[in-house]
Amino acid sequence: MTTTFAGDIRRIATLAWPVLVGQLAIIAFGVIDTAMVGRYSALDLAALGLGSSIYVSVYIGLTGILTALQPVAAQLYGARKDVEIGLEVRQAFWLALVLMVVGFAILYFPGPLLDLARPPEALRERTVAYLRLLSFGLPASLAFRIYSSLANAVSRPRLVMFLQVAALAIKVPLNTWLIFGGLGVPALGGPGCALASTTINWALAVCAAIALTRIDVFAPFEIFKHFCWPEWKRQAELLKLGIPMGLSYLIEVTSYTFMAIFIARLGTTTLAGHQIAGNMGAVLYMTPLSIGVATSTLVAQALGGARPAEARTLARHGVMTAVAIACCYGAIVLVLRPLLIKGYTPDPAVAAAAMPLVAIVTLYHIFDALQITTAFALRSYKVAVVPTVIYAIALWGVGLGGGYALGFNVPGTLPEWATGARGFWIANTASLAIAGIGLVGYLSLVSKRYLRVKE
Repeated sequence: MTTTFAGDIRRIATLAWPVLVGQLAIIAFGVIDTAMVGRYSALDLAALGLGSSIYVSVYIGLTGILTALQPVAAQLYGARKDVEIGLEVRQAFWLALVLMVVGFAILYFPGPLLDLARPPEALRERTVAYLRLLSFGLPASLAFRIYSSLANAVSRPRLVMFLQVAALAIKVPLNTWLIFGGLGVPALGGPGCALASTTINWALAVCAAIALTRIDVFAPFEIFKHFCWPEWKRQAELLKLGIPMGLSYLIEVTSYTFMAIFIARLGTTTLAGHQIAGNMGAVLYMTPLSIGVATSTLVAQALGGARPAEARTLARHGVMTAVAIACCYGAIVLVLRPLLIKGYTPDPAVAAAAMPLVAIVTLYHIFDALQITTAFALRSYKVAVVPTVIYAIALWGVGLGGGYALGFNVPGTLPEWATGARGFWIANTASLAIAGIGLVGYLSLVSKRYLRVKE
């Protein structure tokens, strides 16, 4: 099949825009939480920043393992092996059951992680309350990730988007009620937004289960027509891909999580400013993420259909598109950052802390776009171990280790502009640049090797 750049962009865009809309709806949960809790109290905003960093690390690490279903199902879909897709989905549900137990224990008993941050007692109490409420929604989140991975794998991202947008519509009034109180419910502050998220996660899981049984596109997979116990060979195949994927997600997110934990030592105001910058970075991240998901779906389907040349071209075009858009986003945020920060907080001290961090985010985002789209393309080839090693060296070594050295001025001779929260963000930006360049080089090698083998 002959492809052109314009044709590939149209194919990617067709799948990417529903993913983007859905992901923006979900990331809006965090934006809404930050904006609403920021108007409740600075203490609750700091607890939200610390607690959400821990939750996201657990959530991303566990759901990253389940995301292995997407390239597996997409290749089977390209090869027209429908019934086998249903079998893989059932195996993914068994895997989710085990992951649920692990994640719940970490979130419900977060003491060891909070000890690293050394937060004041009041901040610690609010953070624990926030995480314990979220722990009860984790099983539903894992179930919904299986649904979204399957829908994306078979080129039906709109089925996920509709549910995510509906969830956002419910989130705003539910947040308002539970954070600020009313109708007999006391004001819960930060933990209130956690309770709202948990409620919505269960609603999404129920809707996903109904969709899998009622929507025609899933019927050929016969997901619930058969019962099966865990098949260790298939579980091993999922884990062989899923564990490195989950670990790479975990490395990526924990590099940010521990950055937040260390920045917490610099004070509540600095942590709140960091939370705003991180939130903006997360919003920007949704576009390259959606392009990466769409690209990986098309690449995996092409590989399943024995079209390696098409897969290689699609991967290259997807990465190029994501980086180009990221450059445009960075320029816009750099110009508009005073207005954007003002929308997050009325506190001038917090705004001043966020201003230089958001400036760094504009460059950080470009390298973030490069690494995430390339990583997704590699996962389509069922390659995950080497990317994980690249992530570990770059994000933990350069990003976290370098951030600690800069942030706390370990050498003792650093200029002020390179220390504190800015030092952490500078090092993290450098780590993403290293990861992105390394992943691009490895993708080129993998796609060439696959092309030689298949042809």
